[in-house]
Amino acid sequence: MAALDVYHRSGDTLRQRELSDAFVNAAINEAVIHQCVVAHLANQRQGTASTKTRSEVRGSGKKLYRQKGTGRARAGDGRSPIRVHGGVAFGPKPRSYRQRTPKKVRHLGLHSALAGKFQSDGCILIEDFTLDSPKTKDMVQVLENLGLADKVLFVLGQPESNIHLSVRNIPNVNSCVWNTLNVYDVLWHDKIVFTESAAEKLEAKFV
Repeated sequence: MAALDVYHRSGDTLRQRELSDAFVNAAINEAVIHQCVVAHLANQRQGTASTKTRSEVRGSGKKLYRQKGTGRARAGDGRSPIRVHGGVAFGPKPRSYRQRTPKKVRHLGLHSALAGKFQSDGCILIEDFTLDSPKTKDMVQVLENLGLADKVLFVLGQPESNIHLSVRNIPNVNSCVWNTLNVYDVLWHDKIVFTESAAEKLEAKFV
């Protein structure tokens, strides 16, 4: 069992909580993590880039000048890809970049990424808390109390709109619910702050 300190949002240490070794000290599969990150980034692409081929650009299809006798190279119409304002050869067209990743692969990738964060001391446990109203100032104070100044992700046990609204104006600080966590978010943030309920649910998911 791995024991982690549980902090109050004031920065005080309340107690220690034990998490199972199967969750915290699991083997890290870098190949699966890489596959999940590549798929995640590919799925963010809109795929709306588009160019016109020689059949789609505006212009006449008339031959520019006669075939022989000019001393110049042979030329077709002005829409040729080798001419200015001509079409584009092999240019991008709207397409889907989506990659389907099997559920078991996503599961293993997230488990490996979380284990890597735990093993590198990139995770902090905090007591479950709520805010009475959305106030960025309150979340800034929480970050200062915990001594966090890098890219931080708050993982909550349940949706908390006031916390979400309070962190969205803080650069490099984000929040999510435990069941929407993904591999890319785990790797992108330097520190991950789990509420106790979120850590409990994730442990139950992976053990």
